[in-house]
Formats: sequence, C-alpha cells, structure tokens
Amino acid sequence: MALDTLHFFLIVLAATGILAGIASSARAARLTAEVATQRSLAQGRARSFALLSHDMNGLGLALLGRAQSMETDLGRAFEGEARQLLALADAAAEDGAGAAPARKLLEERFALTPILHEAVAIAGAQLGPGTRHWRIAAGIESLTVIADRRALRGALVQVLGRAARATRDGDFIDVRADLRPHAASIVVEDEGVGLAIDDLTPLAHDGAPERTRGLSFGLSLARSLLRAHGGELVIEAAPGIGARAFLSLPPERMAVA
Repeated sequence: MALDTLHFFLIVLAATGILAGIASSARAARLTAEVATQRSLAQGRARSFALLSHDMNGLGLALLGRAQSMETDLGRAFEGEARQLLALADAAAEDGAGAAPARKLLEERFALTPILHEAVAIAGAQLGPGTRHWRIAAGIESLTVIADRRALRGALVQVLGRAARATRDGDFIDVRADLRPHAASIVVEDEGVGLAIDDLTPLAHDGAPERTRGLSFGLSLARSLLRAHGGELVIEAAPGIGARAFLSLPPERMAVA
C-alpha cells in the first residue's frame, strides 16, 4: 500500500514537471512571438520614417532652391520655411533610426551659453526676413549642463522656433534659467498669440493619458529628447499675452559652474 502511494506521488510529481515544462515552453514561444512582432513593427516604423524624411528632404531642397532664386522678402520667407523643413527631415530620419527617445546619449559636461546661442541662430535663420529680439538672462552664463550636446541643441531649436513663429516681427523672446530642488529648467518666454498646446500644458503631466492631437513633430521630438535625459517639456500659454516653455532636466544635470 505504501509503495502504491509512493508510485502515485512520483507519477503526480512527474506529471507536474511535464505540465510546468509545457507551460514554460508556451511562455517562451509567446515571448519569442512578441519580440518578433515588436521587431517587425520597429522595422516598419523605421522604413516609414525613412520615406517621410526622404520626401521632406526633397521638398525642402526644391523649396530652398526656388526661394533662393527669388531676391525678395517673400523669397527669404520661403527660404526660412525650407530650412525648417530640412531640419525636420533630419529629425525624422533620426527618430526613425531610434534616435529619440531610445537614443544612446553621448553625455558630457559643457557650458550652456554657447549651445543656446547656436540654437538661437538656427531658429532665427528659419524666420527668413523676420526679426526677433532674443534676450538671454545673464545668469545663464554661469551654468553648465550634463547632457547630450546635440540632443539638447535640437530640443532648444524646436522650442525657440515655435516661439519665433508665434510672435511678430520685432517682438521679444526671453530665455532664462530656473533652478529648483526638483528640476532645473531652461525657460523660454514670448509675447506671441499664446495658443495653447494641450499635450504640453501642465495638466497633461498629472498622470492623465498622453495626448498628441495637434502636437507638431518638432515639439514631439523636443519632448522625446528631454525625456531621454529624464526631463520634460511643458508649455503654459495665455491668449493675447504669450507663452512660457519649460525645458526641464533633473537638477543634477544643470548647475552653476
């Protein structure tokens, strides 16, 4: 009787092991299938972005060539738009290659002021004949940043470009730093039309589902680049008054030199 009981338990134990092995194999098969699906989706996404970048680049070059042949204010305005289109084509190519937000950051410590001036120059050039008065607060000159230099410049260009397009010829755009215990921010303030962007308002960062309707590719890219650094992009806007953009980073990434 005892031997039969032992045999019974051995059979149950063997059956349990077999079932566990079958379940483990099934899980492994599901995981393999999921990985293959995700890889296929990523490859399709990369191809789509590559095609988008190619088409945008072709349109941008064509528009740039025609704009440069027009020695008028309208031609210079078109030239600014063409350069913006070419910049977005480059960004689309990088995004399709996984540059954001999963890009490998090439982090280094550098002074913030030079890269900020570079971003202002690029954003200003995209305006064509328009002029904006860029006011960079003196306190920024003493700040250093630990980040991917190219990624941070790209995010700044997109946010500064938005501010330039939302303002009029001769308007002021202010850039300052806001250092707080929970976050260090580069703040861009303009006196433009103050159009709200739902996906980038403070309310969109309270745990609510992410919204992207109406969000431009450039600002989406800027947000992705900041998030890759552990930061965030938030824009507050008031109709008829202007807007304030916060390019936030973890406090340990920005400090006084």
